[in-house]
Order: sequence, then structure tokens, then C-alpha cells
Amino acid sequence: MIGRNPLAALLIFCVIAWLPGFFTLPPLDRDESRFAQASKQMLETGDFVNINLGGVPRYEKPVGIYWMQAATTAALGAGAQDKIWTYRVPSLLGALAAVAATFFLVCAFAGVQAGFWAGMLLGFSVLLMSEAKIAKTDAFLLGTIVVVQAVLMRAYLAAREPQRFAPPGLRLALVGWAAFGLGVLVKGPVVLLVSGATIVVLSLWDRDLRWLGRLRAGSGVLVALAIVLPWAIAIGIASGGAFYQKSLGGDFAMKLIGEQEAHGAPPGYYLALAHLTFWPASFALLPALVLGFVRRKEPAIRFLLVWVVTTWLMFEIAPTKLPHYVLPAYPALAALAALWLTGPQAEALGQRIARYISLGFYVLVALALAGFLAWAPQRFGDSVPWWLYAGSAAGAFVALSVIALPNRSMRAGAACLGAFLLYMVAGFATVPRLNEIWLSPRMAEAVARHAAAGDPPVVTAGYAEPSITFLLGTATGLDDGPTAGAATAAKGGLALVDSSEGPRFLDAVAAGGARADALEEIEGLNYSRGRATHITLYRVTPPSR
Repeated sequence: MIGRNPLAALLIFCVIAWLPGFFTLPPLDRDESRFAQASKQMLETGDFVNINLGGVPRYEKPVGIYWMQAATTAALGAGAQDKIWTYRVPSLLGALAAVAATFFLVCAFAGVQAGFWAGMLLGFSVLLMSEAKIAKTDAFLLGTIVVVQAVLMRAYLAAREPQRFAPPGLRLALVGWAAFGLGVLVKGPVVLLVSGATIVVLSLWDRDLRWLGRLRAGSGVLVALAIVLPWAIAIGIASGGAFYQKSLGGDFAMKLIGEQEAHGAPPGYYLALAHLTFWPASFALLPALVLGFVRRKEPAIRFLLVWVVTTWLMFEIAPTKLPHYVLPAYPALAALAALWLTGPQAEALGQRIARYISLGFYVLVALALAGFLAWAPQRFGDSVPWWLYAGSAAGAFVALSVIALPNRSMRAGAACLGAFLLYMVAGFATVPRLNEIWLSPRMAEAVARHAAAGDPPVVTAGYAEPSITFLLGTATGLDDGPTAGAATAAKGGLALVDSSEGPRFLDAVAAGGARADALEEIEGLNYSRGRATHITLYRVTPPSR
């Protein structure tokens, strides 16, 4: 299965699994559309220091991901600015880097077979598969974190087992420091939290700091600063310090001390959710953790265990919780799972119990995913072809064959193949048919049908999702009913009006002496707000002068 070039095979498998929906999935609300729109505005204005969303500064994350998205979009030529997939390319590349770095990390101490499975289990996980095709920070950030951790691990193993491992050379060390700088430029202190916690706990456990001397910090810090400092100084000057006040004192600090944007959950949230987000590798979830505990005296296992546990606990303790926050722990978890897959088949009683528990949750998730993929188009769409049911059933059948297969590697292969089939169904059949939740694309299509030459920018009232700005253009007005009504009464043009703002919009149009003609009705579910939404497209004709 691995072949002569295991890394190439691994990356090809991952790309094939990630591509369904990569080009066709509409811009998602809200984070993806915010990132993509801000990157789009960089290209439109030529300002690559400030980060703006509409006319408002977006001082939450550093500039790295916006530069990456703007660069890939610009490289893809004319017309690329309006295609959401061009802004997703950095996420795809970052996810590939994470998988490749995980492969090399594990190969260094456990061999090619274990490295291959570590990369496969990470790449096929629901969480990384999802992040690889969304224009956000997390997949790219993961790529930088795994490179940093791989260099750290090399230094640690060289100190603990010098007869087996050489310390990282200057070139490899500088690659790690460059990845650290990129990670800071993408998402601020997150890479420092993950690597810093790993360093602190390992050093306390071993009561030894000398291994850190192998990281070439003298040259490496200069490389990291060369990547981070130019923009850090420029944005500080351009914003008058507002960027740091908002991003560190506001966005980052609030996630640590309070539930930001109602995204709170009790401790244990990530462990419970891992049976879904780490699926299909979740059949090895608990056995991997048991293996890490049992073999914790081995330096490589100790490093992976500390990486998983410290990262996991940091995010479990933080009040603000979103599923993707714990993604930086998944490469180490996949590595432990791969070691369990390729290790001795004999099991103690505790390991067997852990395997049965994980397998039970794995089966439940497989059935739930297959059922959801078949049910969702009936609930949120209008047509369900027979082959959608067949594809969901086939994916579930292959995934569930894990129960009957005789050895662990065969189970892992069946789990990944079953996941692949379900991802195909999701990307090519289920998601494109969820018409009811794709409000912004349907609104943009309605505008395209009724737009006339010379129309001013479209105005919305009561609907302010960032995806509509991305689809209709930066000049789109996001207003309330009276403001939108007054603006269109003066200039004319098209307006998209939520039913909650309809009466006030029409009153303002009438007060301006204009006429509003309803052209189309768009109904559906605003999934960001969790409520049914009714939009009317109006053409407003201003009074004759």
C-alpha cells in the first residue's frame, strides 16, 4: 500500500480526500468570509499593513494568513479575487505541511510504516479534513507548529539517546525557527503556547534544560525576528498601538479569561468531541493514550505524550472553546495511534478495554455521519438522488468493517477508506444540495439576475453576514432598514431586505418619495444565527427630478 515513495502516496491520498467541496463549497460564515474579504481588500487597496473588513479595522489576528491568501489569489490571475477557493489554498498547503512533518517526525524514531499511518490518520481526521478547505488560520498554523515540534523533538531525542539521534544541524534548526516566526505571524502566541508548554513540562519532568542548547537559539531567534518584526513595527505605527490593544488585550485575553461570543463549554468538551473530530482515527484514540502512559519512559513517547496532554489541558481549561482549538495536539495523538497500530498485537486487559470503548464510539460516529449525510438534503434541500443513499451506505459499510478485520493496519486502511467514501458523498452530493442554508449565494444569484448597468452598489437591511460582502463586493452596504431605505430612495438600485427590517425599509423609501418593487423572495436558514430568514430583493426607483 505504501509503495516506493510513501510521502508522495500519503500526500496524494490526503489531497484526494480534501478536494471534494474545496472548489464548490460557498464562502462560509462567519470566520472564513471575514478572512477572505479582508485579504481581498488588501489586493483591492494595495495596503498590506493594515487589515480591514469593510470600513472597519480587523485587529484580531496578525497579518500572516492575509498575506498568504492575497499572494495565492494574486498568483492565480485575473478574476481570482472573486473565487473563494483561491483564498483556501494556504490552508491546503498548511495541512499538507502538517501531514508531511508528522510523517518525518515519526519516521525518525519508528520507521516508515508508522510515519505513513501517523500522516494518514492525521490527514483523514474530520477536523483537519475540514480545516484544509476553509480559508482560515488553523490548517496553516498547524503546519508551522508541527515543524517546530519536529525540530524540538530531534533536539530532545539527541540529548536522551545520543547513540541513535544526532542533534539538529544548523539548517534544520533554522527551518524550525522560521516556522516559529511564521506561526507567530499567522496566529500570534499560539505556537509559543504549544511549544513552550512542551519545553517546560519536559524539562521539569527530566530536571534538565541542557537539551535546549541544541536548538541554535542565537541564530534562530534572529531568523524568527526577521520574519515577525517588520510588520509588527509597521502595524504598531500605522494603528497607533490599537492592533496590540485589540488583538492581545481584547481577542486573545478574553478567550483565556472569559467565554468569548458565547463559545463556552465545560472541561472535558474536547475529549468528548474527539470521537468525532479525530474520526476515523478515533478507533485508536484511547489505546493511543494508554500506550503513551505505559511507555512514557521512552524519550520519543514521553515527548509525544507531553505534547498531547499539555496542549489538550491548556485548551480544556480555557473558558472559550471551539472544536478547532485543540487541533495542534492531533499530530502527536496521530503519532501515538500509529505506534499502537504498528506495534505488538498482544494487549493487556486495560488496553483491550480501551480499544473496545474507542471502537464503540467509532461505530456510533460512523453511523451518525452516514445518516446525517443522507438526511441533511431532505431537511435543507429539495432533491435527493438514489446514489447519495448508496454512497452513504457504502461508506458506513466499509468503515464498520473495522470490527471484523484481523489486524490493526487493515483496520486503519478500512477506516480511512470508509472516511474517504463519506467525504466524497459530503463534498459532491450532500453539501451542494443544502440549498436552504446557502442564503448568501442564492441572494447573489438573484442580484445577478436583476442587476442593470449603472446600478449603485447593493444595499442590505437586517442581513450582515460577511459572505454577502464577499460575493457582492466590498462596496456592499450593510445597514438597518431606515438607513438602507433612505440610501436607495436617493440613489435607486437593488436592496436585499430581511423581513425584520422590511416595514422600516419601506417607510424610509416612501418618505424619500421613491418606489420599491419586490423582485424575488429568498427563504432559508441563517446557520450563523440559528434562525429562519426571509429576504426580499427590491428594486428602488428614486423620484423624478
